[in-house]
Amino acid sequence: MKRRPTVADSVDAGQNTSSRRRWLMGGVAAAAGLGGAGFAWWRFQPHAMDASAEEQLWQQRFITPDGSAMTLSRWRGKPVLVNFWATWCPPCVRELPMLDAFSARQNQHGIQVIGLAVDKPEAVQRFLGRTPLRFPVALAVEGGLGLTRSLGNLQGGLPFTVLLGEDGMVQQRKIGELTTEDLASWSAKG
Repeated sequence: MKRRPTVADSVDAGQNTSSRRRWLMGGVAAAAGLGGAGFAWWRFQPHAMDASAEEQLWQQRFITPDGSAMTLSRWRGKPVLVNFWATWCPPCVRELPMLDAFSARQNQHGIQVIGLAVDKPEAVQRFLGRTPLRFPVALAVEGGLGLTRSLGNLQGGLPFTVLLGEDGMVQQRKIGELTTEDLASWSAKG
């Protein structure tokens, strides 16, 4: 004889459907989270550089906060770490003391650190008045972010740092705040 469905049977069926639905929603949420994390990782990785980006960088002429001219070509033939930063960028401001200490340790026989501020001259002058830096700083207001894009920083994020080797070619690039581990690794290669 055929058994008739009871209320208990429909409650069990509803619980199984609800449980499956929760698992399915959890799986979709996990896949979306992984996809978003992967996209974010890709977005903040340096991308391919323009073919003439390094030469373009070496030929740049910048103005220092005190109004004098500065060209990067004066350091050509030496490893140079170029850090693009701004006073309104918290990670930039956090890493500057570390870069200053790194620059002091490198002194005359290591990597030359250069800061290129993508900011208003008055803001940079005020900042340097409160927080002096021992390495050269210049203003990259006109075309500074375009220059970082040609070096592979497609989103124009700051801070952005490039290590140029003795041959004048880019050895390392990083979008985002540097760490002491980055500097130790780069100086070993520089």
